[in-house]
Amino acid sequence: MPNTALYSTLKIFGSPLLRGLYHHDVVGLENLPEGPYIVASNHLAFCDSIFIPLAMPRTVNFLAKSDYFTTPGVKGRAMAAFFRGVGQLPMDRSGGQKSQESLNAGAQVLKDGGVIGIYPEGTRSPDGRGYRPKVGVARLAVEAGVPVVPVGQIGTDLIQPSGSNRIRLRHDGKPIRVRTIIGKPLTFEEYTDGSDMSHRVQREIADRIGSEIRALSGQEYVDVYADRVKKLMADKNMSADEAVVHLQH
Repeated sequence: MPNTALYSTLKIFGSPLLRGLYHHDVVGLENLPEGPYIVASNHLAFCDSIFIPLAMPRTVNFLAKSDYFTTPGVKGRAMAAFFRGVGQLPMDRSGGQKSQESLNAGAQVLKDGGVIGIYPEGTRSPDGRGYRPKVGVARLAVEAGVPVVPVGQIGTDLIQPSGSNRIRLRHDGKPIRVRTIIGKPLTFEEYTDGSDMSHRVQREIADRIGSEIRALSGQEYVDVYADRVKKLMADKNMSADEAVVHLQH
């Protein structure tokens, strides 16, 4: 498993600091199983990858976008070293063999008894709504034969609103409250023999996981992929609503 000495150090010293700045409520710790499992969460802001590990008693190795590990220059190398130091693994989101290799790295952590964190939507929500999950989480869960723990994040988008790099300490003059809600683990034993892992089955599993996450987070569902919405927003200067309508027609 990845070396997480930096992770542990940041958790020890960073947790009191963040709790001094924000109200962080954690619900459902009793739902966490023993052994390896996957934490599957909605993704509202970069700081989800801070608040979720703070909520969990065990080290969570997140599958993070590969851009964090490949940015050139001194800043890029420092960023890559930091992400590796806190136990994050590069996730290639281009699809095909490269994405499978990233999932294989996550599967090895699970095989070693660890915990993997993943955002099934593949990217941050462009507007706070919940988008169609990708099937990678389904493949990883079935191939590794481990439960998936759905997690709903609430309030992190107030700390870092979509499209902004600014970090907020307060909202409407009040301290920001973040909630991390941990659901009951989902199991997929009926598929672990590998007899039927068609795309349809993967889609069903991913949709079930996404539905459980949204039940915890209270998000409205949008049946398109978030990365496609964000691409249209960037390329065509569309709003999120306009991009969704474009993709649905």
